[in-house]
Amino acid sequence: MCLGILGLAACDDHRQVAANPKICAEFKPVKAAGMAVPDDGAGPLDECVRRWAYSLAPSRDAAEVVAEAVVGACNAPLAKWNSQALGQPGGAEASAASLTTGQPTTPIAEHNAFGHARALLYVVQARAGACAPPPATGGVPDGVGG
Repeated sequence: MCLGILGLAACDDHRQVAANPKICAEFKPVKAAGMAVPDDGAGPLDECVRRWAYSLAPSRDAAEVVAEAVVGACNAPLAKWNSQALGQPGGAEASAASLTTGQPTTPIAEHNAFGHARALLYVVQARAGACAPPPATGGVPDGVGG
């Protein structure tokens, strides 16, 4: 019976991967903006995604699942960026070739793709570096605006 238990225990894949903390992002306290910097929408979304990805990365779910949750948590800055696109000439219907795929796309589709790609990158980065999450207040990573 002991041999059977040992045999089953050997089936667990507990590979240890060396962490690389040099790839971890630094989370500095968020300061009030002293100088007006144009908000193109990408910055606030990227900051939200990075903070949530590092916070949720320890989850045992697949990185893609965690990245999807991260984008869901950052729906407000994504929606704000998309609403800015609606105010541009051509609005959400403006179609062009994607600079990365060459396929027809729209600004809103590209914003969504940006959010998903960054979320997946940051989840994998946080896991690979065994990175610490940013400080949190009330269950929300500090620096994440609504």
